[in-house]
Amino acid sequence: MPTTPILPATAATATTTPQPPKVDPKNAKTAQEFESVFLGQMAKLMLESVQQDGEFSGGHGEEMFRGVLAEKLGAEMARRGGVGLAPAVLDQILKLQQGQK
Repeated sequence: MPTTPILPATAATATTTPQPPKVDPKNAKTAQEFESVFLGQMAKLMLESVQQDGEFSGGHGEEMFRGVLAEKLGAEMARRGGVGLAPAVLDQILKLQQGQK
């Protein structure tokens, strides 16, 4: 099976490839915050599905702070890369902004 050598990019090919749009840091932050809220809501639903009886139940205090825990879990998961939702949201934000110009 013959192989084709990989040739270096020339100036002509480098100028014809479209450059990705410049990402505004505010848009990137908005996309990450969206993913954070989404993951927080998922964590909240997950925590609500866990049975809370027995010796290891946190009682009323746990019930009060379960929402805060879910919010913080979502924020930390999004900060560490999340589930890939933020890049998709950022892509849609950029498409919407380009369409408005």
